[in-house]
Amino acid sequence: MRVHEELSDEEEAAAAVEPVTLSSPRAAAALLQQGLVVGYALTKKKVKSFLQPKLLALARKKGIHFISIDENRPLSEQGPFNIILHKDYREEHPEVTVLDPPHAIQHLHNRQSMLQEVADLNLSNGYGEVCTPRQLVIMKDPSSIPDAVAKAGLTLPLVAKPLVVDGTSKSHELSLAYVEASLPLLDPPLVLQEFVNHGGILFKVYIVGETIRVVRRFSLPDVNTYDLGNNDGIFRFPRVSCARNNAEDADVDPCIAGYGKMPGYEHIFTDFLLSLMQSKYKRRLSGS
Repeated sequence: MRVHEELSDEEEAAAAVEPVTLSSPRAAAALLQQGLVVGYALTKKKVKSFLQPKLLALARKKGIHFISIDENRPLSEQGPFNIILHKDYREEHPEVTVLDPPHAIQHLHNRQSMLQEVADLNLSNGYGEVCTPRQLVIMKDPSSIPDAVAKAGLTLPLVAKPLVVDGTSKSHELSLAYVEASLPLLDPPLVLQEFVNHGGILFKVYIVGETIRVVRRFSLPDVNTYDLGNNDGIFRFPRVSCARNNAEDADVDPCIAGYGKMPGYEHIFTDFLLSLMQSKYKRRLSGS
């Protein structure tokens, strides 16, 4: 059985080509007459993970063309585009939809703020229970960690994560400390969070326009699944994906998943692009 709009192996193989790079505005204008033209400037890593053959093939079927932007040439010489991601182009071409405009992007460097934002929402009076693990920031002096943990009232085991997220592999390292004597072995600056058994599964929420998709991904297994005979009382992982998986039927791999790892992202993202243009067309008709 073939699911609606599912691609055959032949179609996917035929689409396994690089996204288009245009040499003149005339060529882009010709594509514009055929459908929706999306200009992009992405790193090679992001192109490989996101602009996958299945997405490109489905996009073409829906009249969407992805055009690689040459960063060494003026952008005004490469259009026209319907949708684009660029800093200056939007000011000169307000009719173009800009996805993730730079002024709306905030860098997240401090892990403490990840849980703190949820805690500050004060959702305790809502339906059900929403809470975050208690946490503690340690800036220096590993020998002070046991006293700081006791003073804060945190309960072992604790997950230790580097405080700063800077994109390096080291910033994704984590440790699970389950013995008090092991706490001075940790390496500040870090954030300590109480570990809560959760069946080895996390729920990752993707939001694309008006579409919300929740998928399950592997996480750290419950504490009682570990071999607690480790001498120093610490389990260290380069990242969550290196932990053993004890949960079944997860939707995505145990890695830090971007949109390209979301099941069915090709349909969701192409529909989102089309909805942007439909909304813009309706606004023009209404004169707003």
